[in-house]
Amino acid sequence: MTAVDLTGSTILVTGVTGQVAAPLAVSLARQATVIGAARFSNPTKRTELEAAGVSCVTIDLEKGEVTDLPGDIDYVLNFAVAKTNDWDRDLDANAGGVLSLMEKVADAKAFVHCSSTAVYKPMGHHVFSEEGPYGDNHGVWEFLRTYSTAKIATEASVRWAARRFNLPSTIARLSVPYGDNGGWPAIHLEMMINGSKIPVHTDDPSTYHPIHEDDIASMVPGLLAAASVPVTTVNWGGNDPVSIEEWCSYMADLTGLTASFEATDATIDSVMVDLSRLHNLVGSTEVHWRDGIRRMIAARHPELLG
Repeated sequence: MTAVDLTGSTILVTGVTGQVAAPLAVSLARQATVIGAARFSNPTKRTELEAAGVSCVTIDLEKGEVTDLPGDIDYVLNFAVAKTNDWDRDLDANAGGVLSLMEKVADAKAFVHCSSTAVYKPMGHHVFSEEGPYGDNHGVWEFLRTYSTAKIATEASVRWAARRFNLPSTIARLSVPYGDNGGWPAIHLEMMINGSKIPVHTDDPSTYHPIHEDDIASMVPGLLAAASVPVTTVNWGGNDPVSIEEWCSYMADLTGLTASFEATDATIDSVMVDLSRLHNLVGSTEVHWRDGIRRMIAARHPELLG
C-alpha cells in the first residue's frame, strides 16, 4: 500500500505533550503544518512545542471541549489518553472524548487512533492476532486499573464513529514505545541507576515488541493510507520480540550497571503480537532494538556510555 504524502498537509496530533506524541509532532512539523492539541496543564510543554514549529491549541476531551480546533484538518493522529484511575473520568475522557473529536474532524481524509496491546487478555506467551480476545491486561497494576478497559471502550467508540461520520480510520495497537523521549526501557534504566529491582512476571521471560520513536514517525503515513470504513485494526510494534530481561541485560552490558530482577505476579504478563498485517499494510520497522536502546542511553545518560 502506498503511504500518504504528508508534505504541505495540515495534521492534528492530540495528546501532544505525551511521551510518544511530542517527538512525533516535532518530526512531522518539518514537512507539514502540525496542530498540537492537549490541555497544556504544563505551559512549558507548550512553549517547547511551539519553538519546534508546532501550533498549539487547548482542548479538553473529558469535557468534550474541541471547539477551538480549526476546520481545515487533513489528517488526525489521536494519542490522547486519560489515566487518572477514576473510572468515570477516564471513560468520559477516552471513549467519550474520541467521539467528540471525531465528530469535530469528520471532514478529515483519515484518522489514526493510537490504542494499545494492553487490550488483549493476559495469556502468557500467546501471540495475538488482531482478532485476539480482549481482556483486562493492565488491571494487575493498581495505578493503571482503568487503562485496559478504557482502551477497549475507546476502540469501540472509534469503530462506531468511523461508520457514523464516514471517516476512514485506523486503530493501531501500540506495543512498547521508547526512544530519546523516554519509555518503559528508560524507566528500567533509571531503576538500574537507583539500584532497584526490576519486576518481571513469574511466567518468564516478559516479552513485548519495543518500537523506537523514529519508526513510529516513519510508519504514520502508512497507517493513514490504511484507514478505512469500517476501521482497519492493526498491531503496531517493532519487528523483534524482546523481553524486559533481555533489554535490561543489554543496558547493563553497555553501562556497567547491574540489572536485578524480581519475579512477581503483580506485574503484566508478556504481550507478543502477530505483525503480519502491519508488515503487509505499512512495512517493517528499521531501528533495531539494540541500536535504539544505545541511542536512548546516549540521549538521556551519555555519561553511562563512557
